[in-house]
Amino acid sequence: MKTPPKLSSLIDKAVFDYNLIEKGDRILVGASGGKDSTALIKYLSDRVRRPVRDDASDTSFEYKALFIKSDFAPDFPEGIADLFHQWNVPFEKLNVNVLERVKPGQKMSCWWCSTQRRTELLNYAIKNGYNKIALGHHMDDLLETLLMNMLNKGEFASMPPKLKYEKYPVSIIRPLIYVSEERLIETAKNEGYAGFTCTCNYQDNSERKEARRKLEELTSSSQTKKERLFASMRNIQPLYLV
Repeated sequence: MKTPPKLSSLIDKAVFDYNLIEKGDRILVGASGGKDSTALIKYLSDRVRRPVRDDASDTSFEYKALFIKSDFAPDFPEGIADLFHQWNVPFEKLNVNVLERVKPGQKMSCWWCSTQRRTELLNYAIKNGYNKIALGHHMDDLLETLLMNMLNKGEFASMPPKLKYEKYPVSIIRPLIYVSEERLIETAKNEGYAGFTCTCNYQDNSERKEARRKLEELTSSSQTKKERLFASMRNIQPLYLV
């Protein structure tokens, strides 16, 4: 039986394929305390210490983890903060009042909270000279988004591994795109940081949960089929499309 590649190797491949990390980058990482962002931050903490062999392999960079604390969500898990300290991760918390930004007649939701936290990440990056924001979206997230856009919007679109803002000097990068959620769950258990999830009172991910259910049904929960579905986004055959 073929041994699966190391988690770091999968992330390395994504970084290489899409040129996600370059020499001189200053990367701001969105830290939630969950398994996805924690795995990404562990990777960056290891990679930043890699010895540089020559100029061609020099991708020296800086990074910082930032936790956006909303006014109603739990604080950052102490256990993860302790791990960050062990890994020498530069880490900061930023309090944001999300509820007061909700407009009259508008419903508070996960989407709204996520949008506000993303805005704060962008503002912090611009203010403090970070040129990239790293997010912990993995392969399953991209596939779920693909299904949501196809079924609800009639668009063949997902979340790109690298997205340059048109109006701001910042790019979004997603180094975990080749990593399955199953692999991240396994890693979190092995590394001792599994178990933290958002527990706020405004959770309403029904659309994404439904997309997740459909993805598992479509692929029979097969990782091989998920990888083929993922590969289809890079193997477009225009001649056979409308």
